[in-house]
Amino acid sequence: MHQPLLRVDNLVKHFPITKGFFAREVARVRAVDGVSFSVDAGETLAIVGESGCGKSTTGRLVLRLIEPTDGSIELEGEPVHKLDARRLRALRRKMQIIFQDPFGSLNPRMTVHDLIGEPIHLHGIARGAELDARVGELLRLVGLAPYHAERYPHEFSGGQRQRIGIARALSTSPKLLVCDEPVSALDVSIQAQVVNLLMDLQRRLGLAYVFIAHDLAVVKHISHQVAVMYLGRLVERAPTRTLFAMPRHPYTQALLDAVPRPDPNWRGHTRMLEGDVPSPIAPPSGCAFHPRCVFARDRCRQEVPHLRPLADGSAVACHFAEELEPYRVGVSEKQATATETRLGLLRAARERGKEPVPA
Repeated sequence: MHQPLLRVDNLVKHFPITKGFFAREVARVRAVDGVSFSVDAGETLAIVGESGCGKSTTGRLVLRLIEPTDGSIELEGEPVHKLDARRLRALRRKMQIIFQDPFGSLNPRMTVHDLIGEPIHLHGIARGAELDARVGELLRLVGLAPYHAERYPHEFSGGQRQRIGIARALSTSPKLLVCDEPVSALDVSIQAQVVNLLMDLQRRLGLAYVFIAHDLAVVKHISHQVAVMYLGRLVERAPTRTLFAMPRHPYTQALLDAVPRPDPNWRGHTRMLEGDVPSPIAPPSGCAFHPRCVFARDRCRQEVPHLRPLADGSAVACHFAEELEPYRVGVSEKQATATETRLGLLRAARERGKEPVPA
């Protein structure tokens, strides 16, 4: 039987809302509500969706940076959700996180050497001269120089700080990285460099990524599988090529239609989302997406759809996915989004050995 590196089953996180002197619970924010997925070694699973849908909360739950309300998390068969503090600390060597804001995630009072060396020291991996050599090796691995180790975070650009964050995440030789929108705070040209760096590291080190993002062009470039979240639930999961070629859930279709197209002559259909995301405190009955869905029927308002497999290898949480007219994204390869084009050009330059100096 195939054993994935990471397996998440029916993951739930509800944040209680309390009131009064006795902190009586009056409601709950359903941030993550029954999410399941798996990730193989060397594979990237991208989690996408609108702001507030539960992507980052899911990533933090996987690492147990916050405690789940229910569900199970297994890393190489070990039940992460059941481990005590001592065993969890030992397991943290295998799983690390890259944060969205490279400046906010680095202590401004520590040098780069101390920032990268701290986890190496805490886990007893190396000390003294061996630790110094390890820090220099990690800096070279992410495209920086060993002499950068004596500088402080404020002395670097945003892209360089994110490379330091990646080096810190790699310091314990992990097998899984949760990348929480690691390029959204960077300029587009720097985004491309960091994304290509992550792909190179994955090929060289066999890393698995849970890649949280809202930029679909970046997701298409880096991921093997895509999971689409809406209001704390997965509404679609599919191989990247399948999802971008023919999305099955109306929400996924609307997300792809919202991507700007750099072709002034394009006259394809555009399915814009109307209304606001419902409150996770009081989600709608039935399918949470039905108030914004143009295909909603009475069954959608009454019955919650569960993620179920389809013949093309995808899984979708929609009662009528097979009945809807086949939807194909109206963008040819020559009409790729501007961001995706930049990523492709930079990748080609890198393969010719002409990648620009890291910024």
